[in-house]
Amino acid sequence: MAQRLDFRILCEGEEFSAENAAALEGALQGFVDTDVTLGIELLFVDGDEIRRLNRELRDVDKVTDVLSFPALDGVKGAAIRGAEHPYETDENGELLLGSIAICEERAREQAEEYGHSYERELHYLIVHGIMHCLGYDHMTDDDKAEMRAQEEYVLGKLGITR
Repeated sequence: MAQRLDFRILCEGEEFSAENAAALEGALQGFVDTDVTLGIELLFVDGDEIRRLNRELRDVDKVTDVLSFPALDGVKGAAIRGAEHPYETDENGELLLGSIAICEERAREQAEEYGHSYERELHYLIVHGIMHCLGYDHMTDDDKAEMRAQEEYVLGKLGITR
C-alpha cells in the first residue's frame, strides 16, 4: 500500500514540473500533523493578473510576486483532521489548504536581482505561499523570523540553501 502524502501540489501547465511537485511534497511530509492529504493549488499568472488580484483583494495597486489564499483558519501549529472539515474535503478525500498565485515575470526579475536561480526563487515563493496557507505571517519581526525558519527548513530538505 502506498504511503499517504501529507501534501499534494496541484498545478496545471508546465511552469512547475511534476518532478518539482513530487520533491516538494516529499519535503513537506511530516511538516504538519494531519490525517488527510492537504491540497495546494498553484496558479501562474502574468503581471497584469497579479496586479488585478492584489488591487481587488488587498487594495494594493501594484505587481507582486506571490499571493496566498488560505482556505482554512486557525491552523498554524495545529493538527489538521479531515473529520473537522467534512465540507472542505473533496471526492478524493483531500482537503484544500489554499491557493497560491505566482507572477512568473516577477519571480524571474527577483532571481536576477538577488543573484540566484529562477528555480530557487520559484521554490522559495511556493514555500512562502504554503506557509501563509498554514497560518504563518510576517507582520512582526518575531512572526517574520518564525516564518523564515519554517521556510528555510523546508527549502533545506529540498537541498535549496542560500
